[in-house]
Amino acid sequence: MELSFTKMHGLGNDFVVLDFTKASQSLSEAQAARIADRKFGIGCDQILIVESPTSDAADFRYRILNADGSEVSQCGNGARCFVRFVHEQGLSDKNPLVVETAEGILELKALTNSNLVEVNMGVPKFEPNQIPLDAKARQTLYKVKVENNSYDFAAVNMGNPHAVLLVDDVNTAPVLDLGAKLERNSLFPERANIGFMQIKDTSRIALRVFERGVGETLACGSGACAAVVAGAQQGLLQHSVTVEMLGGELQITWQGEGKEVKMTGPAETVYQGHITL
Repeated sequence: MELSFTKMHGLGNDFVVLDFTKASQSLSEAQAARIADRKFGIGCDQILIVESPTSDAADFRYRILNADGSEVSQCGNGARCFVRFVHEQGLSDKNPLVVETAEGILELKALTNSNLVEVNMGVPKFEPNQIPLDAKARQTLYKVKVENNSYDFAAVNMGNPHAVLLVDDVNTAPVLDLGAKLERNSLFPERANIGFMQIKDTSRIALRVFERGVGETLACGSGACAAVVAGAQQGLLQHSVTVEMLGGELQITWQGEGKEVKMTGPAETVYQGHITL
């Protein structure tokens, strides 16, 4: 099978984007993992698939495959690349675009005269069964024990499950070691993305994220949203926050519980090519 692809990135969080709107196609987990492999394939954090919608309520269907081939429901940086790809490939000139995901509907808006895209990431979910999280009742902070150490974390679903830990310095935080252990902790029946957040002031944070099925990435859009929501819930952050990540900055706005989270950041095309699987 030969596939045409576009390589894109949002703040260094990189993607292989595939257009499956013209013909119904599918990838096995092994094929997806081969594409994502940085030594034997193209190399990416995730694969984004553009499909025709299943209902009249959306313009496209948006699917995300992790580097290990597993499918997830949300990716904020990928959503920005999605709308940029659709416009650049001439698949649609609508702005904003409405896309359906496994978690519901997203609205994606390319901003005029820039490479910035605004994504309506939807309303955060906090109930344990919505995250999902193995806990009896909703709390602002939960506790988890890892190798005789106890950690406090906030939990939120931003289309995918997130745990957010407050740290003094993201540069020295145990992102790779602790992130890998927490991602698969039994508290998270569907695994979780683990964010390490350093608050610089009430309108700026630094963040590193260990993404489930991927590992640490240079940026995580849904993770940035989750961190801002978690910080605001604890009374530590304002409604509009700049999130510094290894790949660059995102702007996140959230007006409080029951309101939608808006994320603004760049999306860029790197190159196009073909791969034979």
